[in-house]
Amino acid sequence: MASPVLGRLSLGTASLGNLYRPISDEQAHAVLEAAWELGVRYFDTAPHYGLGLAERRLGAFLAGKPRGEYVVSTKVGRRLVPDPAGAGRGDDANGFAVPADHRRVWDFSAEGVRRGLAESLERLGLDSVDVLYLHDPDEHDTGPALASGLPAVAALREEGVVTAVGVGSKSVPALLAAARSGVPDLLMVAGRLTLLEQPALDELVPECRVRGIGIAAAGVFNSGLLASPEPREDGRYEYGTVPADVLAKARVLAGVCAGFGVELPAAALHYPLREPMVRTVVVGAASAGEIRQNHRRLNTPIPDELWAALRDKGLTRP
Repeated sequence: MASPVLGRLSLGTASLGNLYRPISDEQAHAVLEAAWELGVRYFDTAPHYGLGLAERRLGAFLAGKPRGEYVVSTKVGRRLVPDPAGAGRGDDANGFAVPADHRRVWDFSAEGVRRGLAESLERLGLDSVDVLYLHDPDEHDTGPALASGLPAVAALREEGVVTAVGVGSKSVPALLAAARSGVPDLLMVAGRLTLLEQPALDELVPECRVRGIGIAAAGVFNSGLLASPEPREDGRYEYGTVPADVLAKARVLAGVCAGFGVELPAAALHYPLREPMVRTVVVGAASAGEIRQNHRRLNTPIPDELWAALRDKGLTRP
C-alpha cells in the first residue's frame, strides 16, 4: 500500500505534551495554527507525549480541519493506564511537565496494539490515523516487541484501518530489524541521520533503498544541541547533558557552516533531505515563532560547497 504524501517539513508534538516545560492550550493551538498556515500537513504524536496531552491538543486542533487535508500518525507499544496515586506528582522521570495520573505499560501484543490505537483515537477525536508506528521497541525488548507488534500493525493495514505502518526509534539495530522484516512502509529515524551523526547510513538506509521504505527523519537537532547557531554547553543531547566530545564536534560543525554564511540549524534541517528515501523532516516546536523560524530555514538555499566541505573534513558521511 502506498505511503501518504508527507511534505518536506512536518510537526512533531512532544513539545505540545509539555516536554521539559509546560505550555498552555492557547500556546499549543498557536503552534499548530502557525504550522498549518505554513503548509505543514503531517502531524506526528504519541500517547507517551505528556501522557496523552499531545494527542488531545492535536485532536482539538484537527477537529476544525477537513480530514482529507492532513496526515496524522500516532504510536503504539506504550498504553496509558490510570494511576490516581500519581496525580499529586509530576511525570518528571519522563521529562514531561504533566501530572503523573497515568502510567505507561509496555504492550506490543496484537490485543495491546489494537487497544492502544483505539485509546489514541479517542483522545484524538478521530476515526482513523494515517500512519501507525511501533514506539521504541528497543526500550522494552526488541525481538519479542517486533515479533508481535509488526504482524499486529500489518494486520491493521491489511484491514484498511491505517494506510501505512512502521517503527519509530532511536535504535538503528531495532529499525534495521524492522526493515528486514519487510513490513514497514515508513521508519521514523530519530537522531541517527543527522548532521551530527549518521549511523543509519551503514546498513539501515541501504536496506530502505532496496525495500522502498520511506524515512521520516526526526530528532534532526539531536534533542536541541543543533537548534542554536552556536551550540551551548547547557544544551541537551539525547534528552540529557551534552558530553564534551559531542559538544566539541557540534561547535566545529557550526564553525564550518558559519564560514559559508549558513546557520547550523538550517544545515541540520536540510541534511537528512539529501537522502532520497527521506520523505520528511519532523521537528517539534513550543511556540509559533519556532515553527516559523524552522520553515524559513528549510526554505533557505544551502550552497553545495558546504556539503562538500563537511564531507572533506570528515564531519559527515558520503
